[in-house]
Amino acid sequence: MDLTITPSAEKFIQRMVRFGGAGPDAGFRLVVSPGGCSGLASEFSIEAAPLPGDAVVTVQGLKLFLPAESRLLLQGVTMDFKDTPLQSGLVFIDPKATGCGSCGSSVSAPVPGEGSAGISGIPIKSV
Repeated sequence: MDLTITPSAEKFIQRMVRFGGAGPDAGFRLVVSPGGCSGLASEFSIEAAPLPGDAVVTVQGLKLFLPAESRLLLQGVTMDFKDTPLQSGLVFIDPKATGCGSCGSSVSAPVPGEGSAGISGIPIKSV
């Protein structure tokens, strides 16, 4: 799979999995769908095992649980993590994206072809 993960995104994913409470075989489940300013919208969670239909994809030593559509949409994408006063979360840089304008949202990305997934909606699992 042609997915690049920047060092800051790698560190974020490693911490999420380590402290997610899902056990030693846990992985980072990333669901990507069409939408948003980069052409991608996403949700993620930490799971003990892949869900039905997920493929286990190892990228740069990280265990990702990806549904089929997510694998297709992430092809050729660079995943980054930004933590600024205006934005905190994963950012997807897709060279195939056409930029803002098609989603009808009043929010614009700072760079054409860049979208994000915030960390405020992460579910906390009780152990």
